[in-house]
Amino acid sequence: MRQFDVLIIGSGLGGMTIALHLADKLKVGLVTKRELRDGGSGWAQGGIAAVLDDQDSIELHIKDTLVAGAGLCEPESTRFIVEHSKEAIDWLITMGVPFTRDDSGETNYHGYHLTREGGHSHRRIIHAADATGAAVIDTLATKVAAHPNITVLEHHIALDLITDTKLGKTGNANRCHGAYIYDIDADRVDTVLAQHTVLATGGAGKVYLYTTNPDVATGDGIAMGWRAGCKVANMEFIQFHPTCLYHPHAKSFLITEAVRGEGGILRLPDGTRFMPNHDERAELAPRDVVARAIDFEMKKGGFDCVYLDISYKPSSFVKEHFPNIYQRCLELGIDITKQPIPVVPAAHYTCGGLVVDRAGRTDVDGLYGVGEVSYTGLHGANRLASNSLLECMVIGKAAAEDILGAGFHPVPEIPEWDESRVTDPDEEVVIAHNWDELRRFMWDYVGIVRTNKRLERAQHRIELLQHEIDDYYSNFRVSNDLIELRNLVTTAELIVRSALARKESRGLHYSRDYPGLLTESRPTVLNP
Repeated sequence: MRQFDVLIIGSGLGGMTIALHLADKLKVGLVTKRELRDGGSGWAQGGIAAVLDDQDSIELHIKDTLVAGAGLCEPESTRFIVEHSKEAIDWLITMGVPFTRDDSGETNYHGYHLTREGGHSHRRIIHAADATGAAVIDTLATKVAAHPNITVLEHHIALDLITDTKLGKTGNANRCHGAYIYDIDADRVDTVLAQHTVLATGGAGKVYLYTTNPDVATGDGIAMGWRAGCKVANMEFIQFHPTCLYHPHAKSFLITEAVRGEGGILRLPDGTRFMPNHDERAELAPRDVVARAIDFEMKKGGFDCVYLDISYKPSSFVKEHFPNIYQRCLELGIDITKQPIPVVPAAHYTCGGLVVDRAGRTDVDGLYGVGEVSYTGLHGANRLASNSLLECMVIGKAAAEDILGAGFHPVPEIPEWDESRVTDPDEEVVIAHNWDELRRFMWDYVGIVRTNKRLERAQHRIELLQHEIDDYYSNFRVSNDLIELRNLVTTAELIVRSALARKESRGLHYSRDYPGLLTESRPTVLNP
């Protein structure tokens, strides 16, 4: 058994933020499925939204967030996060994050360049060229790895949370005491105890066939929290990024929102611009609008993709602002200074998740959720571009402060993981087949445009998969693939149940059966 003051599951920006805010005073264990830098945050290209420019304001940022959220943002949480945005950026600057400089004196913050993205009324996105997430994560990971009070457990995946309810304890309280963690390299399950446990596992993009997310985004924290007794909310709102590079050798490569923010034009294969026909904001409309427009044009014309064109800008401008996209596309034979970029929508962000308050607290005592795994109310029915990394930092710091003020909670005696009644798996092909089937029918039936019939078909297939997976889980030793598949199927069920419960089209959820808006709409909350 291992024991820490705080166990953090997930090594993205949310997990690292909490770890660094706690480590000077507490002993922290940080669990990551792969390497320390392999969380989803490192894939973020565009930047971080914050009120930094004197001509911008808290009220404008809140307004833009509420508009994008289509009436379902939680106003108090939104204000709390936006009001702390400058403080979060200043913290990153003190950490040494190399944000892009701009000493022209226009649209900058202390010499740092600010860009604009879809849905924003002002230039407020601070960024590190077109690889902001990587710059932030690399900077913080260096500090995490060097801190004597942080133990990083790489190649470990959380199997399930340890709670009073699961231990068979009676009473009204249900406290989390850590988690059973599968050591992938050693092929064993360890018991890891903690006074406080944080889920910072990211989203569930891998539930879909096409996604901009890394392979680790399998809904682990959402599924574990649900099994532990947490409420989930707004799982029907899956954001499909409008522009993922369409190329057989470009797995999950995102073309950042900022390309459109800096003047990129969406065109059909014949060169026709189409976004003004769908929305007066054209390419600067929020992501749900742009993704549906692309989906509509692709299906109407029978196209494999559409094209994002920034080639009319000076070559030096394109290379300076988007060096990584330029280089990656060039490797694939696409010179974006001369050619448009082939793009398709892809699952990008999970706007719903475990219900948490402004300190990241879930319904289970001692259990916190931070980042994409959680539902704070900030994103509503559609996340505004570049608000996600901001949420990680603001709620992450608030959760750390709450943990520091929570006092000591002794951990009871916990049984070790019991493998005495299971055997080695005989047919691992079952896992691979079920994984592929799930992602394909979720893409076909629970994608950008939905119908009741499609959702019901998905629900029926999920039930069949759950029976197979539960049987497999009960009889055979666990593996990384089995743990992820089990979590993906649970997350898929929550998405479909939430989608069936919403009898309207709002934000990221578009139903042909209910194309209109309800006059009064509320978050979809599921109780375990």
